Amino acid sequence: MTNEGWRDAVAAGTPPAPVVLVLGGFITSPPMYRGLTRRLLARGAADVIVGNVWTPDWLLAAARGLGPIVTRSGRALLAASARSGELALGAPVLVVGHSAGGLSARLLTSPVPFQGRTLNASGRIGAIVTLGTPHVVAEEGSGGRRVGALAAQLINREAPGPAFAPTTGYLAVASRYRTGRRDGARAERRTWRIYQGLTATDAPEIDGDELIPLSCALLPGAPSLVLDDAAHGQGLGRDWYGSDRFVDRWWPLAVAAWHEALRARL
Repeated sequence: MTNEGWRDAVAAGTPPAPVVLVLGGFITSPPMYRGLTRRLLARGAADVIVGNVWTPDWLLAAARGLGPIVTRSGRALLAASARSGELALGAPVLVVGHSAGGLSARLLTSPVPFQGRTLNASGRIGAIVTLGTPHVVAEEGSGGRRVGALAAQLINREAPGPAFAPTTGYLAVASRYRTGRRDGARAERRTWRIYQGLTATDAPEIDGDELIPLSCALLPGAPSLVLDDAAHGQGLGRDWYGSDRFVDRWWPLAVAAWHEALRARL
């Protein structure tokens, strides 16, 4: 079959397994996603490629913006597409974005340039799955928060919500791992301030995954999955979005969204 052989396979009811591109979150590096890579391969992914974005790149992004991050993410998407040509009959890639990586995934689909970079790559992406991504960020704040706000504002203006559905699938995964309380115990007040800085709301209680409030992690108009106890990131033995028991929750939905998008492309 040619690189468009996936169309015949989908029409015949035998779609290939997806090649997955993982885009990591703020201040992460590719080795942190080795466990998630193993879990996705064990659950049937044809291959998993992790974007070549490292902690120093994220630290620089706080000053110069997300443009270079998105450029690296775009190169990773091209590599994943090439791998799909080898292993998945050229099918569009299934992109999993953790935290800020979910913003990078959506920015790859932007129909207008972002910081001078022309992207418009929705045709290469069969589905976008976001894990604790701040889709809506208040403008207030400093450094990385402002950078994230500008990126979210652009993509929410140019490609809002599930803009490329049904030919690109979407799934936003969020969590109620911690409740922040304005007048609660010390740890609850600290969590509330983190959430409040992203939402700019004055609600007395805000749910979230310990870093991203629930209201920010849901993509308006897109299918969602809300977990009760998934931590935002790894560390201290905590179960996070990429842990076995949570991957078992969202991975089948991700593959289903990807399959539905491929059928829509026929």
